[in-house]
Amino acid sequence: MAKPDSSSSFFKGPYPEAAAGRGALWHSAETLLHEKALLTGGQALLKMNQAGGFDCPGCAWPEPEHRSTFEFCENGVKAIAAETTTKRVDAEFFAEHTVSELNDWDGYRLEQQGRLTHPMRYDAATDKYQTCTWEEAYLGIARQLKGLATPDEAVFYTSGRASNEAAFVWQLFARSFGTNNLPDCSNMCHESSGVALNESIGVGKGTVTLEDFGKTDLILIIGQNPGTNHPRMLSELQKASKRGCTLIAINPLKEKGLTTFIHPQDPLAMAFNRGTSIATHYLQPLIAGDFALLWGMMKAVFEAEADGVTLPNGKTLPAGQALDKAFLEKHTEGIEDLRRAVAGMPWETLAGQSGMSEKEMREAAGHYLQAESAIACWAMGLTQNKHAVATIQQVVNLMLLRGNIGKPGAGLCPVRGHSNVQGDRTMGIYEKPSEDFLASLERVFQFTPPRRHGYDVVAAIEAMHAGKAKAFIALGGNFAEATPDTAYTETALRNCDLTVHITTKLNRSHIVHGKSAYILPTLGRSEIDMRGGRPQEVTVEDSMSLVHASRGRLRPASPHLQSEVAIVCGMAKATLGHKSLPWSQFAHDYGYIREQIAKVIPAFRNFNERIAGGASFYLGNPARGREWQNPEGKALIAFPPFPEVHVPPGKLRLMTLRSHDQYNTTVYGKDDRYRGIKGERRVIFMHVEDMSERGLHPLDAVDLVSFWEDGLARKAERFRVVAYDIPRGCAAAYFPETNVLVPIGSVADKSNTPTSKFIVVEVIPSR
Repeated sequence: MAKPDSSSSFFKGPYPEAAAGRGALWHSAETLLHEKALLTGGQALLKMNQAGGFDCPGCAWPEPEHRSTFEFCENGVKAIAAETTTKRVDAEFFAEHTVSELNDWDGYRLEQQGRLTHPMRYDAATDKYQTCTWEEAYLGIARQLKGLATPDEAVFYTSGRASNEAAFVWQLFARSFGTNNLPDCSNMCHESSGVALNESIGVGKGTVTLEDFGKTDLILIIGQNPGTNHPRMLSELQKASKRGCTLIAINPLKEKGLTTFIHPQDPLAMAFNRGTSIATHYLQPLIAGDFALLWGMMKAVFEAEADGVTLPNGKTLPAGQALDKAFLEKHTEGIEDLRRAVAGMPWETLAGQSGMSEKEMREAAGHYLQAESAIACWAMGLTQNKHAVATIQQVVNLMLLRGNIGKPGAGLCPVRGHSNVQGDRTMGIYEKPSEDFLASLERVFQFTPPRRHGYDVVAAIEAMHAGKAKAFIALGGNFAEATPDTAYTETALRNCDLTVHITTKLNRSHIVHGKSAYILPTLGRSEIDMRGGRPQEVTVEDSMSLVHASRGRLRPASPHLQSEVAIVCGMAKATLGHKSLPWSQFAHDYGYIREQIAKVIPAFRNFNERIAGGASFYLGNPARGREWQNPEGKALIAFPPFPEVHVPPGKLRLMTLRSHDQYNTTVYGKDDRYRGIKGERRVIFMHVEDMSERGLHPLDAVDLVSFWEDGLARKAERFRVVAYDIPRGCAAAYFPETNVLVPIGSVADKSNTPTSKFIVVEVIPSR
């Protein structure tokens, strides 16, 4: 058995305090000091998420109507500290380091070098990035794009941090060039939600607003860890808890942010270190056991409809009152088929597949039946397994049974990650655009967009690996570390003739480059964007379909930076010529871009007027008015075959997750405060009995090996074992370190999303 060295006692034990609170304040200040950004970062925070200020570059949780002076969370502080750091990656840095040398650095070390200052071009002779002018970069990129045999050899990738304006001109560039190869980060996270919701209710977005959280009786929080991933959500959950709302957390790991919370702006709670309980009930299903759990709850609801039930408050719900029959008859299709399918499923099977007892599932259903209104929230815990789409549709079904869509305090809430990932899709960043959208582009811009579908993320990687795609251009993000099957993906990127990255900081994707490669440094969200002699503003769409303006307030990190919009338009103009579309006008007047958006997308009519003075506007959702935009004109109750999941003896179900010092692939530090980890990332969380069964002790070094249908064994080496509150047979570890375990072909049905939340692994001692 390999034993850890003396420096490996990194596990400090369960975090004793509530989420946020004093710890959040201390670590926020520590982060600003570490980035040498105490002054600049502090100034920025006072403008972040404020009317007339700029939008947080972190998550997409919406701002409340009445905002405090400090409308940010610990994650927001880390994001802005990273953006306002005084550390710089300049020409001198690249003169000192070859790319081969940087290839041995981990992602954390690369990010820690600071902000990029100049456009850079890879020089194969010296194996170094060298400075170039913007004109040289644009012309070099254009030369290679124009040399492709077909436009479909180019891939235009988008991160969810791009603004609406940048995303709109980005897709316009790609489609003017002649391709729908527009993969984006949605393909790897909430694509399953979009597919499921589009099929079931006719629109791929959530149906609630922040106001609904103040009215609901029950909130289901499924496969989500808001304490780390969406900390500002905790303030809404705290308000709900204090007024007596029932909150049911459904998550394999017991997470601190779902148990207790101290709002850092509550002086009494801070003074006495007194937290508010969040989850009134906490269910820990098996990884990928959510489908069975949801069927168990629905089975109990159907039985209550037939026989009546005693509710948790002691009252009796008579037979015939569990379902909203008037709603179901008028607004849905498929209820009887679902009833028969669920009724025919034995409780024993549901318990075995979910990891929950019949009693626990009935109790959860009882609370749901007791609530007059309910909201269901979920995140990647549901979206990244083979049966993700079908599972999310069972969330929809559960809500439909009692009419919990389209009434106050009720609805569906997929909680998005990056700050504008939803807006990017609204702007047309999609490899399978609708005919209506393409027809509008054609009408407004007088060119014929391609109709053939393009590559999503997985298909793009496969195409680059096979040599079918030869140019990869990324608007933000860290593609190499965000994607599955690490070795396969890196080979795919290195196969390209051209790789281009629009970015603020150095990351792994810039080191895994094509034969020609460019790094194009861009302004951050917090920085002043002067174009056409005046400051410009951009817009974003949050998780709940509210659109608002964002205007940077700080001096740029370098005078050589350009905005995302300017960079996209510069490449497009060099590639397509100034006569193709008014790229120069787009680059110098973002208001003009918004005028064109309004012509293409009806929901954005009077766009500029509606964001004036820091105002925001709601895009609307037909499902809130119980108007169903699918062909049947009704909400469809989906009842796919019940997915029985079996894991071979001796193997574990592994899920990937973020640490608390991480946002997507950006690692701010190597601690995970809420899980008791200090200074280490190669960790596997296991049930103590699973450890004992394998003869493992705390901090033992192990390798994780995954086995798939392609017959290849994939290995992630030297992880340290930590005992944790997680169901038997399950385990968890951080990404991107475990992305190597997910093969490129392991994807969710229908959505093609990588299955990072269900990896069958064997844990073996390291040699």
